[in-house]
Amino acid sequence: MTVLAALVMTFHPTPTGSSGEAAGDTPTNTTTSSAAAPTSWSPPDPSATASKKTPKASTSPQPKRSSPAARPTAAPVAGAALAGRIRPGTAYSGTATFYDAADGNGACSFGPTSDVMTAAMNSTDYETAKACGAHLRVRNSRGATITVRVTNECPTCVKGQLDLSAQAFAKLATPSQGQIPITWHLLSPATAEPMSIRYKTGSSRYWCEIQALGHRNPVSRLEVRTGGGWQALPRTAYNYFTSENGSGCGGAIRLTDIYGERLEFSGIGIRPEVRQPAGAQFAAH
Repeated sequence: MTVLAALVMTFHPTPTGSSGEAAGDTPTNTTTSSAAAPTSWSPPDPSATASKKTPKASTSPQPKRSSPAARPTAAPVAGAALAGRIRPGTAYSGTATFYDAADGNGACSFGPTSDVMTAAMNSTDYETAKACGAHLRVRNSRGATITVRVTNECPTCVKGQLDLSAQAFAKLATPSQGQIPITWHLLSPATAEPMSIRYKTGSSRYWCEIQALGHRNPVSRLEVRTGGGWQALPRTAYNYFTSENGSGCGGAIRLTDIYGERLEFSGIGIRPEVRQPAGAQFAAH
């Protein structure tokens, strides 16, 4: 069976509100000015507390194949340092605010979701959508923790800050607090469903944009096979990878995660807006 997917909109952030409102949202219950951080607390340095470990290539076995049309193969990239600003084994400090995440959609263009344990990432750490899909463990000053997935960007947030969904924030603090100190780090969930691939609306063999969905680990690179070999596509801020001249559109696709694991998928047709199961998933770390 063929496999694929597409995204439908370019995201235009409209930052408002004192909480660091996430891009593209029109919240009905965002943080208000009365929710300032306690005056007795000085915000921690939002820079990462360095862990100098370089992400290592995955040595996990080839994933099981659930679809004969999609033939994923695992091929670790030896010594690859593919993570962006959000790196495995690194703790980050900052603040948490909250916004009305509505249906859970956002700048990452994943679409609506019933799971609203989500976060909008500050633009510095969002890093042109590299943070999209990352799972984060967030801890407050009392030691309470939650797990959220990055689905949105917060243009008004400072480095290290997370603008959590109201539901996620409520598990760490009362809404009246508005802003709290936190630490957070990247997770690689133990369980995950197989990924999907989607082509964006308007894609054809002359131009296309491709997106990976449901990945356990952040995607570092998306490549398409062309007559000259594998070609890496540039990533947009709304989390699609673009082939401006149509090179590789409708052909084999190769994904690489930040740990260096590569999965190849073939037999994926150009079916805009269709989420096509890929039958494989990155290994847990």
